[in-house]
Amino acid sequence: MKKYFLIGLGIVLALSLSLILYGAYLNERGEFQIAKRMSERSLELQGAKSEKRFIRPYFKLNAINFFSKDMTDALALSDGRIVECVAPKGSFVRKGDTLFLLVNEELPLQIKQAEANILSARAEKHSRENQYKRYLMLKEKGAISAQQFDEAEAAYRAAVAGLEVAEAKLGNLRIQEERQKVAAPLDGQVLMLYRQPGAYVTGGTALALVGDFRTLYFSTPVDDKLARHLTTGLEVELVFSNKDFKKVYDTNYAAGNLGSNQKFTASIAEITPPLSEPAAMRNVVWQADNRSGLLEPQTYGGVSLQSRTGHDGLAVPLAAMADNSNNRVYVAKGDDTIEERKVKTGTNDGSYIEILEGLTEGEIVVTSGTEGLRSGMRATVKVQGGGAK
Repeated sequence: MKKYFLIGLGIVLALSLSLILYGAYLNERGEFQIAKRMSERSLELQGAKSEKRFIRPYFKLNAINFFSKDMTDALALSDGRIVECVAPKGSFVRKGDTLFLLVNEELPLQIKQAEANILSARAEKHSRENQYKRYLMLKEKGAISAQQFDEAEAAYRAAVAGLEVAEAKLGNLRIQEERQKVAAPLDGQVLMLYRQPGAYVTGGTALALVGDFRTLYFSTPVDDKLARHLTTGLEVELVFSNKDFKKVYDTNYAAGNLGSNQKFTASIAEITPPLSEPAAMRNVVWQADNRSGLLEPQTYGGVSLQSRTGHDGLAVPLAAMADNSNNRVYVAKGDDTIEERKVKTGTNDGSYIEILEGLTEGEIVVTSGTEGLRSGMRATVKVQGGGAK
């Protein structure tokens, strides 16, 4: 009985081992078949030929901060009460135009007193001058002592000095009187009024903000590779994603502006450090034409800069770039495989990017589904309007 049991157990174990080995064989064969099928699989991808194009450099910025070089406060230069605002908010003024009129009630009395002091000082000077001249004649005749003459001369000099002091004081009061007119510090628009008629102010108080927004400035940090394509005076067109131009200072719009259809142009005012000096990054200062009056010194988001001029160069679609650094593409080869290629890129126009090194004209690059690709993969690359490769 025991003998039959052992024989049966052996048969069961043999069958189990056979099943295990057969399962392993099937699994290995399945993996081999899957791997073989994957290796023989051909991807269907979209592509484009590298070709010569006219490139107009394009820059997309998350935000730009406009500022004005001509914006400052108009200050009261003397004490007084505001009696009139001559230039209301939003008005355009020239440098030196009167913005406010002040009144210092003590000033007229001080001026009258100073004028009276001058009359008295002139009389004193005249009297001392006559005495001095008489004593000079008497001294020449030896009729007075040297001490008497010196005293007369000193009194005359003191009277002259007294008159000069009185005239200087009146001149100072006249200046204060003139300063009762608060003048515009520059050509521009009255943006804000800090004080209203009736307020008493002291010298140095800011009364209004005046600025010239016809030209606004902004700066952008630029990689040296891109900066090499820029020159002072280069003009670009500004494109705003949000064209709801809100007026922070509630200033006027210029007559004839086109609202949301308004075209803005800017040009490069300065590049620092200069291109003649080595640098990894450069700061580009732009000046924007804002004669429409739509823009103000504030931050605007989603702004693009499109150069108004350009150059010819070998280019591929931006979609062909396989990394954020724009230095890798996948190229279709003659054996229906793809190859990863390092390239050196230049500027782009928002749709196409310039290829400086790594591709030749006519080569086909993959423009879709680049994520997960690797060299050697089989692929059918269809070129838009040009069949498959």
